[in-house]
Amino acid sequence: MPGERREVLFEFRPAGNQIRVAAIDATTGIEVIVIAPVNTSQAQMKTVALAKLRRRLDQQGDKA
Repeated sequence: MPGERREVLFEFRPAGNQIRVAAIDATTGIEVIVIAPVNTSQAQMKTVALAKLRRRLDQQGDKA
């Protein structure tokens, strides 16, 4: 459904000087990973991870 809001889960895991951020679409289970420096804000990390997830869903024909 166009404009439908979907639940996205975020997981943050520190790894040395970086943070591994996973964004997971709760409906499909599709997951993407981004790596960011530890001094990046959580909001910035979520924005990048969400954009990557939306791009992946678009490529698979599933709109976020």
